Amino acid sequence: MKLEERIEMFKDVFAPKTNEKVLFLVDIPHDKITDTHIWKERREMAYEWYHIFKEMGKKEGFNINLVEFKATGLQNTPLSNKIKEQVKKSNLVLAMTEYSATSTLMKICKAKDSITRCASMPGVEKRMEKTAFKADYKKIQKYSIALSQMLNKSIGAEVKFSTGDKLYVDLRNRFAGSETGDCSKTGQFINFPSGEAFMAPYEAIGDEIEKFGKSKTKGIAPDIQNGEHIKYIVKNNKISEVIGGGKKADEMKTFFSKNDTRRNIAEFTIGCNPEAIVTGNILEDEKAGGLHIAYGTSTFLGGKNQSDMHEDIVYTKGCPVESTKVILINKNGSKIEIIKNAKLRYELLK
Repeated sequence: MKLEERIEMFKDVFAPKTNEKVLFLVDIPHDKITDTHIWKERREMAYEWYHIFKEMGKKEGFNINLVEFKATGLQNTPLSNKIKEQVKKSNLVLAMTEYSATSTLMKICKAKDSITRCASMPGVEKRMEKTAFKADYKKIQKYSIALSQMLNKSIGAEVKFSTGDKLYVDLRNRFAGSETGDCSKTGQFINFPSGEAFMAPYEAIGDEIEKFGKSKTKGIAPDIQNGEHIKYIVKNNKISEVIGGGKKADEMKTFFSKNDTRRNIAEFTIGCNPEAIVTGNILEDEKAGGLHIAYGTSTFLGGKNQSDMHEDIVYTKGCPVESTKVILINKNGSKIEIIKNAKLRYELLK
C-alpha cells in the first residue's frame, strides 16, 4: 500500500477525530516467550503506522501514544489492570499484538459509559495490505450483516469436516454479531482485517439449564497441529476427551486438565472477506469465506463462560482441516447450506 492508500484506509476504518486520544498497543517477547521474525516485523509495522498517525494527528489535532507491554503468552488472557486503565482513557485503540487481546478490549468497548472504540489485530502481517485490507468494506458490511441475520434465525448448525467427522452446534438462546470493518464510533470493536458474523453457542450455564435444558452441541471437532491429527470429542458443548497418539494430543490433554473452563465451545463464526487468503495466519484465515470454531472464553461474544483464554480453530478452504459443509437449521425447520465444498456461498448474501 502506498502512503496515500494507508491514510485513506485509516480515515475510512478508524476515523480519528480532533481532540481524541489514540493508543497503539504492542506486546513484546520476554523470558521464555521468544521472538520470531514475523513478530518483529509486526512491531516494525506498528511503529510505522504509529508515525503515520502521529503526522495525521499534527494536522487533525488528535493525540497519539504507543505502549509496549510484556506478552501474555496465551490467546485472550486478560490484560493487566494498568493496560486496561490506559485503554479506558483512550478514544481509539489499535492493538497490533502477537497474542490476542480481543476478549479484554471488546468488554471495555461495550461497557456502560465507555469512550473507547478498538481494533484488535493479533498476528497482523504487512503483506495483508495487499490482500484482506484492500477489500471492498461496503460489500463486507453487507455480507456480515446478512450472515448475522441468518444466524439469528437459526437454532443449530450441522457441520461436516474433510476428515469425515461431524459436529452439531446448538445456536439457541444467543444473538449473533457482525464484524463489518467500521471502527469510527464510540463503543465499536473490530478485528482487523474484518469480515465475519459470529455467535456464541448455547452453553447451558447457571440457570440456563433449568430454563432450556442441556446444550445440544455434540460430535467431533477435528484439528491438525504440526501434522498431527487430533480429535476433540464434544458433549454438551464441552470438549470431554482429546483423542490422538502424539505429543501435541498429550499437551492438549494436559492443557484442558489444568482449567475446565477451557473446554467450553465458545464461538461459531463464518468469515466473509473475499480478499482474505489462507496462509496459516488465523487473523486472516478466519475471514476467508469459511467456518471457524473456538474454545474457552465466550462472554465477550454474548456467551456465559469465563475462562483464561480463547483459541480459534479455522476450517476454511485451504486449512489443514476444512468444513466441507455447514447447514444452518432455522427455527421453522427449514435448512440453508451456507458453506458448500468448504466455501461460503456468497450468492446467498446478496
